[in-house]
Amino acid sequence: MWRREVRKQVPHSVPAAADDCEQLRKAFAGWGTNEGLIISILSHRNDSQKKLIRETYAKTFGEDLLKVLDKELTSDFERLVHLWTLDSAERDAFLANEAAKKWTSSNRVLVEIACARSSEQLLAARRAYHALYKKSIEEDVALRTTGDFRKLLVLLVSSYRYEGTEVDLNLAKIEAKLLHDKISKKAYNDDDLIRIFATRSRAQTNATFNHYKDEFGKDINKDLKADPKNEFLTLLRATSKCLIHPEKYFAKVLRLAINGRGTLEEDLTRVVVTRAEVDLKTIGDEYQRRNSVPLDRAIAKDTSGDYEKMLLELLGHEDAK
Repeated sequence: MWRREVRKQVPHSVPAAADDCEQLRKAFAGWGTNEGLIISILSHRNDSQKKLIRETYAKTFGEDLLKVLDKELTSDFERLVHLWTLDSAERDAFLANEAAKKWTSSNRVLVEIACARSSEQLLAARRAYHALYKKSIEEDVALRTTGDFRKLLVLLVSSYRYEGTEVDLNLAKIEAKLLHDKISKKAYNDDDLIRIFATRSRAQTNATFNHYKDEFGKDINKDLKADPKNEFLTLLRATSKCLIHPEKYFAKVLRLAINGRGTLEEDLTRVVVTRAEVDLKTIGDEYQRRNSVPLDRAIAKDTSGDYEKMLLELLGHEDAK
C-alpha cells in the first residue's frame, strides 16, 4: 500500500554558500554528473539561498552556475533544475518571455504570472524582464498577441492591484450587474468588463463575483462557459480563478498535465517550481480532494528518474522561506 511521505523542508540551518558551491563543483567533476548531490542541495534551498549560491559560484569558479547546470543535465530534469535555480522574479520573467515568444490563444502562462502573484511579485518580474531582455513585458505581449487577447493581457501584465482587504459593497453590486449585462449580451470584450477583471483588487473582485452569484443565481465562471470552444472566454475564466481560487486553478492544471495521454512535463514543471514556496501543499490538498489520489503519488506514477526525485523533493517546500 502506498504511504504518503512527509517531504523535507528547507533545513533550519544550511551550510555556507561556499560549501554548497564546493559540493556542486564535485557533482560536476569526473566522467559522470552526480545528479543526486545536485538534487540534495538545490531542492532544499530557498530563493535567497539559491541566489547567494549562484553569486558565490560565479565569484569562486568564474562560471555561471545556470550555464554549468544546462551543460551537465538534460531533458525535463535540466529544465526543472534551471527554473528552480532562478530566483522567483527571474523565473517569472523567463516564463513570460517564453510564453510571449511562442504565444497561442490557449496559453495561460501570462495570466498565471499576472494574476497568481502579488502586485509586488509582478512588479519584481517586470523589473527582472527589463534587466534580462532590455524591454518590457507589456511591449512584448502587445507585439505577440492580437485583438481581444492583447486588450486583456497587456492590461493584466501592467496592472498593480491594490492588495488590501477593504471592499466597497455598493461598487461590487454595481459592477456585478454591469458584468451580468455584458456577459448576457456576449459582449465579452467590453472595455469595462476587461477593466474590472484586470485592475480590481482580489478582495473587491471576490465581493463582485459573490454578489454576481447571489443576485443572478450562477457563478460567473459558469456564465463564461457559454461557448466552451471560445479561447478568450477560457482566458477570462483563468483570470478569475487565478485571482480568487489559485489552488483550484493549479490543481486542475496538474490534473490535466498528469492524467492526460502522456505527461505534459512543461505544465507540471512550471506549477511545481512556481508554487513550491507559495501554496503547493494547499494545491496538493485540493488535487487529492478532487482526484482521490495524493499529488506525490500521481507524480511518482507518471514520472521517473531524477526528474521524479526532484519534483517529489520540491513538494516539501511549502512556506519554506
